[in-house]
Amino acid sequence: MPVHSADAASAAHHPDPASMRAQYRAHGLAEEDLAGTPYEQFARWFKEAAASGIHEPNAMVVSTADEAGRPSSRTVLLKAFDDRGFVFFTNYASRKGRDLAGNPAVSLLFPWHPLARQVIVGGTAERIGRDETAAYFRTRPHGSQLGAWASEQSSVVGSREELERAYAELAARYPEGEQVPAPPHWGGYRVAAESVEFWQGRENRLHDRLRYVSTETGWAVERLAP
Repeated sequence: MPVHSADAASAAHHPDPASMRAQYRAHGLAEEDLAGTPYEQFARWFKEAAASGIHEPNAMVVSTADEAGRPSSRTVLLKAFDDRGFVFFTNYASRKGRDLAGNPAVSLLFPWHPLARQVIVGGTAERIGRDETAAYFRTRPHGSQLGAWASEQSSVVGSREELERAYAELAARYPEGEQVPAPPHWGGYRVAAESVEFWQGRENRLHDRLRYVSTETGWAVERLAP
């Protein structure tokens, strides 16, 4: 498609991403500072991210790929973690749900930019049990419970009105205060980590990148070039 002159003029005045640079702090991350497992180290950094006032420190980019290898990414909220893995919830019929059904390999990225930190998790996703899903679903706000039923996530919707009509019908069926069951097509995934990289920005782009890798005897730590 040709670029019209008005579009070209607009493009000529947008901020230049090549000129955007930030200097990171000198304080880094050393091997001797790490916890014994990536989950313990994540708990440390997650606590610091939450204390720093970062908006939604539990927001993470979840990347999946379908059976043909076509990738897709989206931001999802982490809802639990322990030494078994990282848990998030979604519609199983969504694009990520369909991807994971055929290819359970997944990547999680926590982008804590104000701290010049990232955590990158590589692992395998498995559905959690229905009891665990139901227990979490009961803690969701009433409107979010209805939304899980109203939205056929990732499917094409004819209009905003169609979506709101479906929600209104559910609100009439399940008024505030009435228990809403967890949809059978909705639930949690637990990502069991195979590698977890902790990235700390440093001066002159000599960032610290320490990666835990799962082995038969536990966790090994390796340093990656920035």
